[in-house]
Amino acid sequence: MQYRSVLRRYWGYDDFRGIQRQVIESIGAGRDTLGLMPTGGGKSITFQVPAMTMKGLCIVITPLISLMKDQVEALRRHGIKAAFITGYMQHDEVLTILDNSIFGAYKFLYVSPERLSSPLFLEKLQRMDVCFITVDEAHCVCQWGYDFRPSYLDIARIREVLPQCPLLALTATATPEVADDIQQKLRFRGRNVLRMSFERRNLAYIVRREDTVLDGIVHALESIPGSCIIYTRSRRRSRELAGELCEMGFPATFYHAGLTGIQKNERQMRWHRGEVRIMVATNAFGMGIDKPDVRLVLHADIPDSIEAYFQEAGRAGRDGEPAWAILITDGKERLRGAQRLAQQFPQPDYVREVYELVCCFLGIAMGDGLHVTREFDLDKFCRTFGHFPTTLVSALDLLDKAGYIEYRDEDDSSSRLRIDTSRNELFRTLDPDGERLMLSVLRHYGGIFVDYVYIDEDWLCRDTGLTPDDVYHILLRLAQHRLVSFIPRKHLPHITFRQRRVDKEEIVLSTQIYQERRERHAQRLAAMLHYADRDADCCRSRMLLNYFGERAAQDCGVCDVCQRRRQQGLPADAYDALRAHIIGQLQQGPLAADALDTTGFSAEQTEQAIDRMRAAGEIIMEDSLLRIAP
Repeated sequence: MQYRSVLRRYWGYDDFRGIQRQVIESIGAGRDTLGLMPTGGGKSITFQVPAMTMKGLCIVITPLISLMKDQVEALRRHGIKAAFITGYMQHDEVLTILDNSIFGAYKFLYVSPERLSSPLFLEKLQRMDVCFITVDEAHCVCQWGYDFRPSYLDIARIREVLPQCPLLALTATATPEVADDIQQKLRFRGRNVLRMSFERRNLAYIVRREDTVLDGIVHALESIPGSCIIYTRSRRRSRELAGELCEMGFPATFYHAGLTGIQKNERQMRWHRGEVRIMVATNAFGMGIDKPDVRLVLHADIPDSIEAYFQEAGRAGRDGEPAWAILITDGKERLRGAQRLAQQFPQPDYVREVYELVCCFLGIAMGDGLHVTREFDLDKFCRTFGHFPTTLVSALDLLDKAGYIEYRDEDDSSSRLRIDTSRNELFRTLDPDGERLMLSVLRHYGGIFVDYVYIDEDWLCRDTGLTPDDVYHILLRLAQHRLVSFIPRKHLPHITFRQRRVDKEEIVLSTQIYQERRERHAQRLAAMLHYADRDADCCRSRMLLNYFGERAAQDCGVCDVCQRRRQQGLPADAYDALRAHIIGQLQQGPLAADALDTTGFSAEQTEQAIDRMRAAGEIIMEDSLLRIAP
């Protein structure tokens, strides 16, 4: 079956866009492939379409559990058999899915990276007929990258088990250096990078300085109509800002990792349907968002990296219509950046102290704890030992990356349900909503009359059309009448010990885990602060593209720098002409600035053009000579 006919049959699109077809043909030909596609570039199509034309199972590795569930459900709605395995599933459930995968029951199997180190998974994998492996968010394999996850290093084990199986790695944020590291860590058999331009012509990047951030937010909301996301750093601030905006007459809700899955789903759906205009959120919100008509993305706090900013800003204007990404500053961002760096990389002695206290708090004795998982009440820990949550989480993250623990803060715990009466007795008591819910439960969960089963309320909501509150209260009411036993899920982080407990003095934070990552983090933060400089003289779009190793043919013309330049200084058409004239001369060899032939342009215009070209990374100055950048 041809790729385009598969695309049309299952997804309803007439043709591919960007580099989708190139990536599909590359992995279809059996070549290890790295696809660099910006947010909204349609990454899922690049592995779902070719897998449908090939014999065997496509394994998809992703750390985003909510996205994993959404994609599996979407595939099932298209009549495509798919399943997922996460670190929270029970052994019997995992075993059933793995055995079904061996027998060809699925076309797609989504797995969290933590599963890759499981002996059971690796043993079953050898017996599966796998057409290729997809690694989503592939930048997570880079140890000094902005979102490193140690479990991604275990992907190399799959390559040992299936050495001839091609691998497709996908990411929306990778500098040239990170792209090289991804291919090396994933053991590519040959270098093969396909890049989609990161340029977003419909998106205006703006940096706005205001006396207060709230003033800037209100000004933007009043100036630009349409759906909006506001990113902020803290959970508390997301809640407070949403409340302030509601009081001012702007319909808003908030979203962060501390909400339950039901709360997250309910708020996201209200925003998606347009019942509220504004989603105020931490960076927990965003992955898998398919709302195309977001007109405005505001940042009330400066992110830690251009990678994070570019991905979050890129959620605006996916429909191709004009949209705005506005970063609001109040002049204190450098001070806050320095404070965040200290919080995110606390002193090693502090990290060791946290390790010892966590072991005591969770009842892990010296020499014990290997593979033990415990719920971790972060708030109670902070109250008990007088720690600040931000710095504590940073210490846990360092212990995670150093291999001592695995710290998980994503809400993937599931409710449990058991039916304690006969089917006839149960249905005699149900109203129409309850009947619809329990029919869905019985269709999808076996063995529920014998023992507890884990249920997914979010999926039941979508299957029945009921709200999360409806599902919860129906099950609660049935439990009160002793017809079912219902244990609601709760949101608590989990800690899994990867090693037996050691003395805190034996904790080693290697140079790569601590010092090198801290230095890289400082470099990324410096690049972000440079971008956020309101007095910048380089087109914002050019600055972003240059960071990712891409050269823009021209200024965007719509960012705040381009607008300011149009109002005063060198006009865009004059700059383009002078830029081309300078590049033409430097292609013949390096020249001193005063040796350039710039007839028809003033010295001030020439100086401004050179400064902009250097800021954009197009030319460099070495030994007082200008030359084309390598």
